Amino acid sequence: MITVHTVEALRRAVSEARAGGARVGFVPTMGNLHSGHVALVTRAKTRADFIVASIFVNPLQFGPNEDLASYPRTLAADQDKLAAAGCDLLFAPNVDEMYPNGQAMQTRVSVPGVSEGLCGGSRPGHFDGVATVVTKLFNMVQPDVAVFGQKDFQQLAVIRTLVRDLNLPIEIIGEPTVRAEDGLALSSRNGYLDADQRARAPHLHRALKALGEAIEAGRTDHAELIEQALAELREAGLRPDYLEIRDALTLGPARADSTELVLVAAAFLGTTRLIDNLIVRPPSHA
Repeated sequence: MITVHTVEALRRAVSEARAGGARVGFVPTMGNLHSGHVALVTRAKTRADFIVASIFVNPLQFGPNEDLASYPRTLAADQDKLAAAGCDLLFAPNVDEMYPNGQAMQTRVSVPGVSEGLCGGSRPGHFDGVATVVTKLFNMVQPDVAVFGQKDFQQLAVIRTLVRDLNLPIEIIGEPTVRAEDGLALSSRNGYLDADQRARAPHLHRALKALGEAIEAGRTDHAELIEQALAELREAGLRPDYLEIRDALTLGPARADSTELVLVAAAFLGTTRLIDNLIVRPPSHA
């Protein structure tokens, strides 16, 4: 695996791969990689010949009181993981390379509708930052296929909508969430949790599983089910940000005719914000 830090070097390497007939796969990340990221690379390798990963902690998607300064930056360890997974090229730019005219003067990309509410409501401007950097990276790499984790369900929906609306010729693949043995979704931010918080963190997934089982058993009193799940989270020491039942295909409100539902949640443990989701099928569509 080779590592490049400039757009010019990235484009040169990708052009050489394409000249050899390679199909290009892309996995964008913010680094501090774990097994979930490795799974994205592994999936990309099933759909492409030349795999590009990026590591860039994107300041545009962090709010003023979020963890931009403290976000773990572990380039050397990340390079080892990517190389072992079979990644061919790592693009690791700095902020000036990505935003040469400064962030204030950067053209922004906004995806209305699907980016609103949920994490978009809790983190104003977050998805504009995500959509902007992903659009830039797509234009730099020009991949045939890109792989994103389903743990960030709303982000995946934003990317799918972005690609569709801007007519980008990129296949977007969602890779299922990778979890620890106790069910906690793997995240680069899990390292912020102390021992007690780490022991409590799996309650987020357990609450979603219990909610999903109730829906699959035929319960339709969604408001009551959500209140029960929120009470369970609070009792376990988590501070819920949101917990909602949405249509999995549109991310709009759940409807009686929704064939798939997604249970989406975010909760705090101390200052650490955890997110998770679970796809369920109502019994009429199981």
